[in-house]
Amino acid sequence: MKEQFLKKLQEYPVIAAVKKPEQVDAALDADCRVIFLLCGSIFNIQDIVRRAKEKGKMIFLHVDLIDGFARDAVALRYIAQTIAPDGIISTKNNLLKAAKELGLLTVQRLFIIDSMSIQTTVKACALIRPDMVEILPGIMPRITKQLSQQLDVPVIVGGLVSERADVAMALEAGARGVSASEQRLWRNEA
Repeated sequence: MKEQFLKKLQEYPVIAAVKKPEQVDAALDADCRVIFLLCGSIFNIQDIVRRAKEKGKMIFLHVDLIDGFARDAVALRYIAQTIAPDGIISTKNNLLKAAKELGLLTVQRLFIIDSMSIQTTVKACALIRPDMVEILPGIMPRITKQLSQQLDVPVIVGGLVSERADVAMALEAGARGVSASEQRLWRNEA
C-alpha cells in the first residue's frame, strides 16, 4: 500500500489537507490523488472515506483532530475495521505504533521549531518507524533536504504552503509530497 501511496504522489504531489467539512467536495473533485482529513467527527468520516475511495483517492485521517474518538488503540481498531481509511496521521507515538499493528499506513506529523526538534525527529522515526513523516512548516527547504537525507522514510511537508513555488521548492529539496490547505494547489492548473 505504501508503494501505491508513493505512486499517487508521483502522479500529483500535492495532498489536499482538508481543514473544514465544507472543503471535502472540492478535495474529492480536485486533481490531487491523496487527501489528509484534518477535521470531521465520528458522524461523518465513514461517509467521507467511502466517497474518497469511490473517487480513487487515498485518504488519511488525522486521528488527533477527529472528534468523538478516544485517542487510544481501541478507537484505532474501530477506525481500521469499520471506517477503513488508507492510513492515519498523528503526532502521538503510541497511536502510530498501534495503527501500524493494525495494518494502516502511518504518517508521523512533526513540528520543526529548532535544531533540537530535528534531532528529536530523527530519533522518533528510528523508534516508531512510521511509513512517512510530515514535517511542518513546509516552507523550509534546507531542513527538508537535511531530513530527507537522514531519514529512510518518505518526507512530506505541510504548513504555510500557499504558492506553487512553495511546492516546487519542497519537491526540489527532497519532499515526496506536499500537503496544502490552499485549494487552488489541489488542481493541476497554472
